[in-house]
Amino acid sequence: MTPSEAFVETMVSYGVKDMFGIMGSAFMDAMDIFAPAGIRLIPVVHEQGAAHMADGYARVSGKHGVVIGQNGPGISNCVTGIAAAYWAHSPVVIVTPEAGTNTMGLGGFQECNQLPMFQEFTKYQGHVTNPARMAEYTSLCFERAMTEMGPTQLNIPRDYFYGEVTCEIPTPRKLDRGHGGEKALEEALELLSKAKFPVIISGGGVVMSDAVEECKALAERLGAPVVNSYQHNDSFPASHPLWCGPLGYQGSKAGMKLISQADVVIALGTRLGPFGTLPQYGIDYWPTNAKIIQIDADHKMLGLVKKISVGICGDAKAVAKELLARVNAHELASDATKDERAATIAAEKATWEAELDSWTHETDPYSLDMIAENAKEKTFTGGEYLHPRQVLRELEKAMPDDVMVSTDIGNINSVAHSYLRFEKPRSFFAPMSFGNCGYALPTIIGAKTAAPERPAVSYAGDGAWGMSMMEIMTAVRHEIPVTAVVFHNRQWGAEKKNQVEFYNRRFVAGELDNASFADIAKAMGAEGIVVDRLEDVGPAFKRAIDMQMKEGKTCVLEIMCTRELGDPFRRDALKRPVRLLEKYKDYV
Repeated sequence: MTPSEAFVETMVSYGVKDMFGIMGSAFMDAMDIFAPAGIRLIPVVHEQGAAHMADGYARVSGKHGVVIGQNGPGISNCVTGIAAAYWAHSPVVIVTPEAGTNTMGLGGFQECNQLPMFQEFTKYQGHVTNPARMAEYTSLCFERAMTEMGPTQLNIPRDYFYGEVTCEIPTPRKLDRGHGGEKALEEALELLSKAKFPVIISGGGVVMSDAVEECKALAERLGAPVVNSYQHNDSFPASHPLWCGPLGYQGSKAGMKLISQADVVIALGTRLGPFGTLPQYGIDYWPTNAKIIQIDADHKMLGLVKKISVGICGDAKAVAKELLARVNAHELASDATKDERAATIAAEKATWEAELDSWTHETDPYSLDMIAENAKEKTFTGGEYLHPRQVLRELEKAMPDDVMVSTDIGNINSVAHSYLRFEKPRSFFAPMSFGNCGYALPTIIGAKTAAPERPAVSYAGDGAWGMSMMEIMTAVRHEIPVTAVVFHNRQWGAEKKNQVEFYNRRFVAGELDNASFADIAKAMGAEGIVVDRLEDVGPAFKRAIDMQMKEGKTCVLEIMCTRELGDPFRRDALKRPVRLLEKYKDYV
């Protein structure tokens, strides 16, 4: 066969049906046979969007997401998207055709060294060293992406697609992860048997290993409240009485107050990332005296961020199942207080829900000034500017069953964490630790491609929206209908909040003067709805979802919001300014 055939047939062997990218001459010989192989290449507007789409596709399906582009600029455009996928632990394979070996080093057209670009954000980099090894390296990249749970790079000199080779197409192998070491399990059992207030943190590993039912069973046996790790709101069903909401920035006060009482914490499938355990709402909730049992498939994560008592290297599903079997065979100190703790859990949740109901707007001095100022203004359709928290609550109430939601980075998007609740895994996608703007829309397009039967919704502020809104054309062109909610508050809110807190409201580069995003959406062939009355939020959202699910239409829901702002991302990240030069003495 030809190397192009070997490349394509290996992807077929690994079940590839969809790829995202922009066509290019560097891989055109292989692209020519994608269709007869049963592979659809979905062209995007910008390759960063393609990488995010592959990420969303992988996170929903549990299968590989694949992105490809032209050598040089097409590939460099993908770096941010692959970095986001890396921190989301998504099995994305980026195929990077590069300049030909016969001209490499001469500074030819679109030539660059593509491996160093991705070395920080990939679990494995396969560089095809000979056309005869095309199937081998392709297989290695697909296999490593799944076993290492993260992006891999397949780098192919463009002249290596041509010729004639003899090779065998590899058969995929599934890694069977175990439940950890016997000694660690026994140590965990000893801690759990004595625990009086155990708490479970359900992390991304619970989603990836399909371990929600096992997590539920373990929580029910222990009577333990369950909190979601940061930006993994879909790792435990929100309707369950033991669910207490997410930790981390703009998370659940109920969850934070409950974990602060823990004497033993089971960190199930989470690396306990530093941003996801920072103090919030003035609550330093991490239980420093508690015993921590951390469970992660990657041994390098055990004890990396937080001091732990027991580290179990294993699959979240297998470990939870094994721990349950062991605690079922023992009497537990926590059994005597199960009813009492259930009442405490219910009370904390009720208090938090009541606070959210009454928390209609931010009450800091800057936000109050902005609310008063915005009350005197009218939107461009003559309505009122709405409080983001009230909008988020109305959106929460109107969310359809089985929904998938992606959020961008930013102030309102982060406040949304308190209002986004899910019943099943593989439903919530956020940019995780990389925190890049322009994430939400392309990611939800990729998710919708993988699960067209599910409602798909993205949240973005107007700043982040500007980085990705052109992918509405991708959704329209290729009939991948989604619903995009844009919070139009005319500012870069997250960073502007730092200028409020630390720089005496000296605003530099934070203001945004925008045209109507609904009108722009219509110009791109989608539907657009402007919402500037609170009573219209739920009905307009439901109408947009109906367009998506019943009519196959993409709709942008533009919500006109006040300029009020929630808490800054990190109060620990900045210091009060000190100026030593005379000319800057007033800038403090």
